[in-house]
Amino acid sequence: MPEKILVIGGAGYVGSALVPKLLDRGHYVRVLDTFWFGVGVFNEWLSRNGLTDNLELIEGDIRNYDLKEAMTNIDCVIHLACISNDPSFELNPALGKSINYDAFLRVVEAAKACEIRRFIFASTSSVYGIKKESEVTENLALEPLTDYSKYKAFCEMELRMIPTGKLPWVIIRPATVCGYAPRLRLDLIVNILTMAALTKGKITVFGGNQKRPNINIEDMADLYVQLVGEEDEKIIGQTFNAGGDNFSVNEIAFLVKLAIEKIRKNNFIQIERKPTNDLRSYSISSQKIRGELNWQPRLTILDAIKSLALAFDNGKIPNPDDPRYYNIKTMQKLSIG
Repeated sequence: MPEKILVIGGAGYVGSALVPKLLDRGHYVRVLDTFWFGVGVFNEWLSRNGLTDNLELIEGDIRNYDLKEAMTNIDCVIHLACISNDPSFELNPALGKSINYDAFLRVVEAAKACEIRRFIFASTSSVYGIKKESEVTENLALEPLTDYSKYKAFCEMELRMIPTGKLPWVIIRPATVCGYAPRLRLDLIVNILTMAALTKGKITVFGGNQKRPNINIEDMADLYVQLVGEEDEKIIGQTFNAGGDNFSVNEIAFLVKLAIEKIRKNNFIQIERKPTNDLRSYSISSQKIRGELNWQPRLTILDAIKSLALAFDNGKIPNPDDPRYYNIKTMQKLSIG
């Protein structure tokens, strides 16, 4: 059944893959975004499908926009907006807190006032910190190591204090997303290594033994689509990890090397290893979401690598050094940080 959905941060990396999927299923989608990374992220979908009354784009900042107005006649809110990942947050911690936490409280209050029927919050798997357990499940304690993950954990705590009768919420803790999307990020591990292999013929690995959970962006977007249509009793008041492959950085680098050498036919990709002080290593278990929602990834890191290589070869990434592909560079260019 078609829903009226507000995607906050819908012009970001995940949103640019998610919104077209929601539109393809007949949903009405309202996007609220600052559009820091450009306004043309849905042009590919619009060029294929034409203009539609089912897509509404609002340029606005959740720190001061009238959120009740944004949620008027909306059934479901998917909250993706944030200063994403540790380095971006650390560029300006006060800004990060104002968007990731203070504005989140505004969003939640508006959602309650507007009697939103489903509130989907994108947290992060990094809220767990470093765990000794090989399978990091949802019932383990949160021990965030950085301000970015700490404020994500605080947002989760705020949601849990709200009775689901007042705001039917569900929390998702995604692994690191990878693969091509219209609003591309090239500052995430799989994407970084892939572009280095494609453009330099050389991959630099810092450390290498650290485990990193990843999820293909297509699977990430498909999960949010599934959550929109899931039965209340399966998801409301629940927290789910969402991940695909748990590989070490060395393993990811080797996958990239093999894939790009095959695509480039005999071009040798060098792997250079350097020491690092960042020894954070973690993996997550997605058994709960697989068992309770019958969800599991369709795609892999290898598929993400191939999608980036195809996009690069087709001219969709004309200048990999463009600041718009990097959160920190864009923030610095716009004097946001």
